[in-house]
This record gives sequence, C-alpha cells and structure tokens, in this order.
Amino acid sequence: MGAFSIWHWIIVLVVVLVLFGGGGKLSRLMGDAARGINAFKKGLKEDKSDGDPTTAPDKALNADTGDTASEAGKKDEAAKS
Repeated sequence: MGAFSIWHWIIVLVVVLVLFGGGGKLSRLMGDAARGINAFKKGLKEDKSDGDPTTAPDKALNADTGDTASEAGKKDEAAKS
C-alpha cells in the first residue's frame, strides 16, 4: 500500500476533470491553451520582423495620438526646450 505512481495520479486527475469539469470544459480548456500557444508564436514572428531593416521605424503610428514616431520625437524635443 505504498504511494501512488505518476500514472495513478494522471488517471485520477482525468477522472476528476471529466466528472467536475464536464467534457465541454475540458475541450474548451485545451482550445484556449492552443490559442495561447498560437498567439505566442505569432508574437515571436512579429518580434523578428521588427528587426527587419527594410521597415521604417519612423513611419510607425503612435496608437495614442495617431502621430508617426518621428513627429512624436519632434514634439518631445520641443517640450524639453
């Protein structure tokens, strides 16, 4: 009557999830995990494309004001003066 092995705990966990969570919740949970992984991968791809020298960083729009990055920089310099 020793401790349970990892396989015993996995089976107990699956049974508890099915009983209390229902089949729909388990599939939704796995779907949410898959969407999270896909969003993470998409974010990594976007970060790699940000380092691309063919894109102009000065032309990126500022989400707060709608100004381009170069216009925002000029405003900051003017405010410092």
